[in-house]
Amino acid sequence: MVDSVRLFAVFTLIASVSLGAPSDLKQSPEAGREKPPTEEEKGAQSGYQPPPPVVTEHTLTLSDGKILNYKAIAGYLLIRDTKPETQPEKDSGRESAKENAQDQLDPSRGKPKAQIFFVAYILDGAEVATRPVTFAFNGGPGSASVWLHMGGIGPRRVVLSDRGDALPPPAKIADNESTWLESTDLVFIDPVSTGFSRAVRGEDPKQFYGYSQDLASVGDFIRIWTTRYARWSSPKILAGESYGTTRAAGLSQYLQDRYGMYVNGIVLISSVLNFQTLEFEPGNDVPYPLFLPTYAAAAWYHKRLRPELQELTLPEVLSQAEAFSSGDYLLALAKGDAASQSDLDRIANQLSRFTGLDADYLKQENLREPIERFTNDLLKDQNRSIGRYDSRFRGIRLHPGTDAQDFDPSDEAVNGPFTGAFNDYVRRELKFETDLPYETVAEVNPWKLAENKYLDVAANLKEAMSRNPYLKIWVCCGYYDLATPYFAAERVVRAMNLDPAIRNNIQFTFYESGHMLYIVREAREKLKDDLGRFLAAALSMKAISSSDR
Repeated sequence: MVDSVRLFAVFTLIASVSLGAPSDLKQSPEAGREKPPTEEEKGAQSGYQPPPPVVTEHTLTLSDGKILNYKAIAGYLLIRDTKPETQPEKDSGRESAKENAQDQLDPSRGKPKAQIFFVAYILDGAEVATRPVTFAFNGGPGSASVWLHMGGIGPRRVVLSDRGDALPPPAKIADNESTWLESTDLVFIDPVSTGFSRAVRGEDPKQFYGYSQDLASVGDFIRIWTTRYARWSSPKILAGESYGTTRAAGLSQYLQDRYGMYVNGIVLISSVLNFQTLEFEPGNDVPYPLFLPTYAAAAWYHKRLRPELQELTLPEVLSQAEAFSSGDYLLALAKGDAASQSDLDRIANQLSRFTGLDADYLKQENLREPIERFTNDLLKDQNRSIGRYDSRFRGIRLHPGTDAQDFDPSDEAVNGPFTGAFNDYVRRELKFETDLPYETVAEVNPWKLAENKYLDVAANLKEAMSRNPYLKIWVCCGYYDLATPYFAAERVVRAMNLDPAIRNNIQFTFYESGHMLYIVREAREKLKDDLGRFLAAALSMKAISSSDR
């Protein structure tokens, strides 16, 4: 579904090992061996080119009467294989952008490895030197960019209710008056195996599955597109959602190191920079206090809180939940079995107050309610579950009274409409013809995250910001997002310990929505307005003398 639909599944894939199965059949030494390609075949392979992109002309009228004339470009860019020379990486304790260099790709020469599908929107008549270009992608990993593209920031969008509910099929599309195209050109990228992007014939797509491998292929796409469409002189923005924020943070450093490309801004929508904040597993208590404020938001929305909290506004409830999470609850988790019975009773009562769950049940859980239970527990008495991506959504329990995981109702609200709408739009309006299925969510397992540790790209982002003091970061969070909760995003940024000289280069904005915060009409409109302010700040930075840093 959503860009982060595979996010939950891959958190445990911290280290991946592939084992081959021996054959039970005895074969001759030549049996099944592929003949080496002839020189003619080698030449044909290295000279392979995908079909040229399709260019169409469009017009959009905004709510204020302003008319946008723009070009849409839909097609492929080819990634080629070589193994670049690398210099030894100094040990800085961070996720190296040059890690696994043997897997990195240089598209300037070598045989084709993959063709990456994109849709770009270019405003007519704009000055390239001052017109920003935004490279946008979703996450997963394994998600196509359709969600940002057709849900929030592209010039056309899937029609949903104002609240973000699906309408009866078939899905419809309409002009998006909240498109970012008014302020920036847009390039939507589908990583390898997502959307229409594929490894070329004979290439194993798994070579692209992993944090470092993904940075290399997406980073090289950005470099090729920027070169081919003559946009090196344009201000550049990266916009990612969910695991796409992980990718964007890594790319900020990768593009600096690999190509000397310094971007002006990064937009992190539903941010995950440190996977330890999301992984509920024995011995890791980090997520529990970070999820609690969003538990409280969900309970408040569904009217499950005690009267003294239920009558408050959402910000007032969250303020109290944050204080409890950062204080008494955090201390109780740290005490573990050393906590007294009176402490357990007191903390369980407070947890019950903020979650709407029974205090005795919470004590049985040792004060630890993981996300996969909470989505089933909150409305258990009604045989309903709530959404993980957007906790405002309710769904009928398939297995009431059990801990079995049902479907995510917030997932189902968007899956069908977005898939159907894009398949119609790309062929009928963008004139891109293919019989390939558009993989909104692709199977990209095993995905290599990090070796024997939680992936943490906050250090990459900190280094990119320190080396480029003009880099502005904008973090957008939905209060009802139980996939990447807002309080976890805040905690990770606070723990970056940024130098005061660049600390104000990162800002937060909050929305009364979920993971795909833009499906709510008011949030989508606010997002566009907030983008205008972010770009104004990012593109008007004054020159900074190195002696003043």
